[in-house]
Amino acid sequence: MAKGITYTHTKKFRCILVTKLISLMISRSRMDSVDGETLDKLEDGFKLLRNSDSKSLLKKYLTQDVFENLKNKKTSYGSTLLDCIQSGLKNLDSGVGIYAPDSESYRVFAELFDPIIEDYHKGFGKNDVHPAPYFGDPNDFGTLDIEGKLVISTRIRVGRSMKGYPFNPCLTEQQYKEMEQIATKALSNLPGDLAGQFYPLTGMSKDVQQRLIDDHFLFKEGDRFLEAANANRFWPTGRGIFHNEQKSFLVWVNEEDHLRVISMQMGGNVCEIYSRLLRGLNEIENKIPFAHDDRLGYLTFCPTNLGTTIRASVLIRIPKLLAKKDVLDDISKRHNLQVRGTRGEHSSAEGGIVDVSNKRRMGLTEYQAVKEMYEGVSEIISKEYELMKK
Repeated sequence: MAKGITYTHTKKFRCILVTKLISLMISRSRMDSVDGETLDKLEDGFKLLRNSDSKSLLKKYLTQDVFENLKNKKTSYGSTLLDCIQSGLKNLDSGVGIYAPDSESYRVFAELFDPIIEDYHKGFGKNDVHPAPYFGDPNDFGTLDIEGKLVISTRIRVGRSMKGYPFNPCLTEQQYKEMEQIATKALSNLPGDLAGQFYPLTGMSKDVQQRLIDDHFLFKEGDRFLEAANANRFWPTGRGIFHNEQKSFLVWVNEEDHLRVISMQMGGNVCEIYSRLLRGLNEIENKIPFAHDDRLGYLTFCPTNLGTTIRASVLIRIPKLLAKKDVLDDISKRHNLQVRGTRGEHSSAEGGIVDVSNKRRMGLTEYQAVKEMYEGVSEIISKEYELMKK
């Protein structure tokens, strides 16, 4: 009798437990499912992309199968495939067309991100692991263009994300404010030539704003690619710019990435510029933990800036070489260089002036990335002088 009662009670308990479990799973499934409006936007955007003449990496790798596999997925932050690709859907002239709204997106939507990363970073495959940070010795680099006729300025920058925070589209207004405070504190006591002032965009006076614009320091709201990616929310809350007295060391706060650390000056002294960047970066990293992944390296909003995140560039006048596009393309390809217009991406070459930088940021060290730029630009300079003599 006692056994019968125990069995019956146990059976009822199991039934109740199973019922609650199923209910919880259904509830969780509904919570995690992508809503109908988002799916409709995805379907419409995908059709538009497939029927367009877009040359973006997004169109190249977002096949029907990949689309079907990913359209119903979400990260724990609630990010969907639409959050990743909406900028590329709206801007069909994008070169890449995809952003990561949070760090989890690189894993959840890996079927799309991995081939794009491999294509852009020249062979960094889905099973490859980015090497540990290694910046090498800045003294290995000298001055580009000793004659001083071609190189106008040189700039080396890295992007960094604060550990524990998502990327722009998922940040709350309060998080923007918190991150600005963290950055301000970290930048307030930098030593020596790194010391400077932080200028918050919120409440910035017209005089300061105009001065920063004239110095080409101020980043502004309105970038259509970031806007379409939903990266300009709560503008200008939490945004700001730091620069030292010499205006050779800058930090952008909450523009595209949480932090952009920049070292720059006129001319081509790569040793000085690289050395200053490393000193400043070390000072900041001692105060702010950065988001880093064992496979992908430093994590950032755009997949083109993963890994080392380093972009070493020169603004250079090469009218003769620009007239021989095949020669310039050959040098760029061999040294993994990216050539942009005078005012950066999506701009033209004004007066024969272009921006030349390393393109790869993954699968190599920071030192190797700077070296690719240095050696490639050295060959460009030699070729331009050679053509000038003819």
